[in-house]
Amino acid sequence: MIGLWVALAAVMVPLSGKLTSVTTDRAVDTLPAGAESTKVAVLEDSLPGGEDNTFVFVYHRAGGMTDADRATVERHHNTLAKSYPPVTTVAGGDGEGEGPPTMPSTDGKAMMFTLDVSTTYGGPETIVGPLREATKDRPAGLELEVTGPAAVDGDMDAVFDGIDLQVFLTTVVVVTLLLILTYRSPVLWFIPLVVVGAAALTAMATVYLLVKNFGIVVNDQNSALLTILVFGVGTDYALLLIARYREALHHHENVRVAMVHALRGAAPAIVASAATVVAGLLCLLVADLNSTSGLGPIGAAGILCALVAMLTLFPAVLVVLGRRIFWPAIPRFDMTVEQKPGLWGRLGTAISRRRWVATLGSLGVLGVLAIGLAGNTGALREQDQFLSPPESVSGFTVLRQHFPELGGQPMTIFTRPAYQERVLDIVKGTRGVAMAIPGQTSGGWADISVFPTDAPDTVAEYDTIKRVRAAVHAVSGAEAIVGGPSAENLDTEVTTSRDEKLVIPLVLAVVLIVLGLLLRAIVAPLVLMATVVVSFAAAFGGSVFVFDTILGFKGIDYSVPLLAFLFLVALGVDYNIFLASRAREESVRLGTSGGMLKALSATGGVITSAGLVLAATFAVLATLPLVMLIEVGFLVAFGVLLDALLVRSVLVPALTLLIGRRMWWPSRLSRPVEPPEGQRPLVDDEEFALQR
Repeated sequence: MIGLWVALAAVMVPLSGKLTSVTTDRAVDTLPAGAESTKVAVLEDSLPGGEDNTFVFVYHRAGGMTDADRATVERHHNTLAKSYPPVTTVAGGDGEGEGPPTMPSTDGKAMMFTLDVSTTYGGPETIVGPLREATKDRPAGLELEVTGPAAVDGDMDAVFDGIDLQVFLTTVVVVTLLLILTYRSPVLWFIPLVVVGAAALTAMATVYLLVKNFGIVVNDQNSALLTILVFGVGTDYALLLIARYREALHHHENVRVAMVHALRGAAPAIVASAATVVAGLLCLLVADLNSTSGLGPIGAAGILCALVAMLTLFPAVLVVLGRRIFWPAIPRFDMTVEQKPGLWGRLGTAISRRRWVATLGSLGVLGVLAIGLAGNTGALREQDQFLSPPESVSGFTVLRQHFPELGGQPMTIFTRPAYQERVLDIVKGTRGVAMAIPGQTSGGWADISVFPTDAPDTVAEYDTIKRVRAAVHAVSGAEAIVGGPSAENLDTEVTTSRDEKLVIPLVLAVVLIVLGLLLRAIVAPLVLMATVVVSFAAAFGGSVFVFDTILGFKGIDYSVPLLAFLFLVALGVDYNIFLASRAREESVRLGTSGGMLKALSATGGVITSAGLVLAATFAVLATLPLVMLIEVGFLVAFGVLLDALLVRSVLVPALTLLIGRRMWWPSRLSRPVEPPEGQRPLVDDEEFALQR
């Protein structure tokens, strides 16, 4: 088995390095497939100059622009026009055509010009730096912000630059520290880390092949999530298997026999866990947003690679290395060894004595946290995505101060040439439009640049986009379509909301079916799913409170609720699977109550460790300077901890003890057991356990 993995690594490792070559954050690739803004982006890419990067240069001086300032602005414009030909100038004017190269503000304190630079000079991330460098020579006191859609994209790309390596290395360090603390062994921690690393590289290579052969969209965000998923889930599987293996080593002298018994006990729960996550991820395929639907097969590939590695390579390495891998706490073969109750055994006893207190207390804590949902759950603007606003974002604020008529990001309208003038007149008369400028005609289409009066990504600007669309769509024969950066954000937000309504019920149904097949019951899956949903609401509410009150974020990114729900339901239910599957196994001989208490005592430590590892790996995202990733990382990490420490440790055992054997209805375990001849009927599971 080890030899097979070495051969596989020889093929897959070189391919894993190619994943970055197929990642894309282009609007055309990540936008909703059927959205109007997507059609505009595709059309722009197909027309001459359509792929140009738009930069806006805003010069300003608090005391008013001087003659030297104005001369500097003109010189910069002429220099850049020569350095990046051909360059299209779209500045002020009266709306009847292109205005002058540069445009002064009405308050006399600012000047601006807009440059569309051909993509032949590179992407936004490679152009914005040289542009800022080329405009540094200016009089003292004259401030400049290089902003515009391309500058925002360039600053966003700079955030993601090297993010894969950063996430990978940070995750490795975090997992290493947690494994060392968990096992307190100088050697054992290294084995899971190496195997999970092999799984991660295999997953990256697999995703690369999927992208090349099936056209799946993978962006920088999904690539980072792939690493987090593989390391978090893979380490969880390792912890569960090692716990069962250590248990088996006390009862079996031969390490191979011990591993067989460990796999028989742990593999069903691990496979069910992986099946749950994979099924949940594949539900994303029905999403219309390309970046969301692409995460489905990408994440599923990562989970499957982690599963295969942990059930094949990991056991093989452990068997080869033998008992000494656990040094200094080497488990000795001793059939008389009995597991001590420990902390989790005592917790189970306390819950058994105060079942209603434990249930109502847990629900009370979750309910209080869920109150946070009443906080600011509004959509996060693109300009508020950065933890520390870059120049491109602050430039929009300056632009709005001095050029209020150009407060929003420009819209792009494509219409048939014969209808350009008519569409232009209609757009000019639309409320919320500051300026409309006709552009070039090419390929059977004419374009119009439209400047809204409201700030980017605000409700007011979105309303203007909707009004413009309604107005131009009414022009019969024009075939007019409206796009642009803010229109793209609007379409993405609308599509995500629609995807949530489709994906979330589908995920719940799929996970419920997997739980039913695993536990061979109806009541238990319904109870477990209910606890996970309540846990998600509490985690979301608590996180909203932190984001709004403590961190001061200005909203929730549109993609966060769906991603958080998917990960917390699919991953959060894992711990319930680990606990419930062990409880069902023990219930055969101990009854439901005894089986749950035994399962809690046996799995409490390992599941808590697994929860800490998974939470820590997702928390790595919170170290990145982008609000969206911080929100996803914090919310999932907080939710996993809540699920592992409260829901799985207290609420689920308490509910199981209250419901009793009916928890397993309609399986055989839900039916009363006939007492031996001459004994009185069994009253409940606890008496059944005592008699056995």
